[in-house]
Amino acid sequence: MDSAPGSDQVYVRDTVRTAVKILVVGHFAVGKTTFVGTLSEIRPLRTEETMTQAGEPIDDLAGSPDKTTTTVAMDFGRLTLSERLVLYLFGAPGQKRFTKLWEDMLNGALGALVLADTRRLDQSFDIMGLLEEHGMPYAVAVNQFDDAPVFPEAEIREALDLLPETPLVLCDARDTASSTEALISLVTYLQTRTFQELR
Repeated sequence: MDSAPGSDQVYVRDTVRTAVKILVVGHFAVGKTTFVGTLSEIRPLRTEETMTQAGEPIDDLAGSPDKTTTTVAMDFGRLTLSERLVLYLFGAPGQKRFTKLWEDMLNGALGALVLADTRRLDQSFDIMGLLEEHGMPYAVAVNQFDDAPVFPEAEIREALDLLPETPLVLCDARDTASSTEALISLVTYLQTRTFQELR
């Protein structure tokens, strides 16, 4: 029972023995739904709802004026890594009112990939702070929007106040290869941390 990205293969292979969980987090309208959908080998679960006027005072549309829907629970995707290993991607909604929901989603996760936008880097602080508060290791992937300013990596790292060991990569959430590289940066970091803890 083979599955590949975009195959819509519903069932997990009979040979799979291990499942791992990664969170995809970030502020509102940063591209989490797109990222999960790009990498998922199945049709992703999306809980998108149409935005209403009631959300205008709390959902900042700066940088994404054409956005008409928002995630109200989570995005969910799957990626088979080998015959025995499957990866589940959980995309968490970015608005503060959903903080309790994605705190619950931290249970059982190996780590998190934080998507960031150079137009709104300051909005990443609350997300990263919450991950650090819960001891959840993370990497940061700057989602490259077409109209977003481009800065040197060192400046972004300084602006986000990242530790030297925290991975920082650029990605395009619409592109499979780019999104895969971002995910690999997180997994490599998690493996390095595990190895260091075992020494």
